[in-house]
Amino acid sequence: MLPKNMAIGMFDSGLGGVSVLAEAIKMLPNESFLYYGDSAHAPYGEKATNEIKKLSIRAADFLMKKGIKALVVACNTATSVAIEDLRKRFSFPVIGMEPALKPAVQIATAGKIIVMATPVTLREEKFLRLLEKYQDQRDIIALPCPGLAELIERGCCSGKEIENYLINLFSPLKRESISTVVLGCTHYSFIKKEVKSMMPSVQVVDGNFGTIKHLEEVLRENNLISSLAWDQRKIECFTSADPEQFMPLYHRLLSQKLGE
Repeated sequence: MLPKNMAIGMFDSGLGGVSVLAEAIKMLPNESFLYYGDSAHAPYGEKATNEIKKLSIRAADFLMKKGIKALVVACNTATSVAIEDLRKRFSFPVIGMEPALKPAVQIATAGKIIVMATPVTLREEKFLRLLEKYQDQRDIIALPCPGLAELIERGCCSGKEIENYLINLFSPLKRESISTVVLGCTHYSFIKKEVKSMMPSVQVVDGNFGTIKHLEEVLRENNLISSLAWDQRKIECFTSADPEQFMPLYHRLLSQKLGE
């Protein structure tokens, strides 16, 4: 097989990266994808740094052995902690996620910007550098969301439990002063409607579109755009968890995102 027709690998601590996969399927209709959800070790967002690095390398190695031309780290926490190690380890392009602060600053001229993310993402140097770049331009508040990725990982993406979590999360803040909410974890893309429903006037953004746009640019720069027809491409999913539990939720969430 020509290198450009190999699959793109993508991994997340679990099901969150399925939101990125759906964006990639829509934006890159001729590309094949291998997705790995490390749900046996989810979530990454509250683990020790060394453990996150170890799990990220293990997931990337798994995909590399399957044969890939590029890797998307579809997890903000894994990107924050392990992206540089992964780029040193592999010769193919490695694309990471970051909270969509740049578009958040661009789309609104006033009001607070809230960055929802895991505790690890918000304390890592990568995010702190990003925050420093924009904090002089806008009032930006980092809002750690312990336990939220776990709720979503088990398929709780709507209903009273998510609603109560969000109400408690935002209770210390004056909602009327918020203009934009940045979803800084790929899991959170599945509750975008719930956040919007609670604050209808607020813009809610994630980094999925920007990440896949960057992926497309990198593939083009490296002459790695697939020449396959859309009906020749393959989309495969693997998991470290029990497939009988993981796969039905994977298919449900992927269909949900592809339908948006």
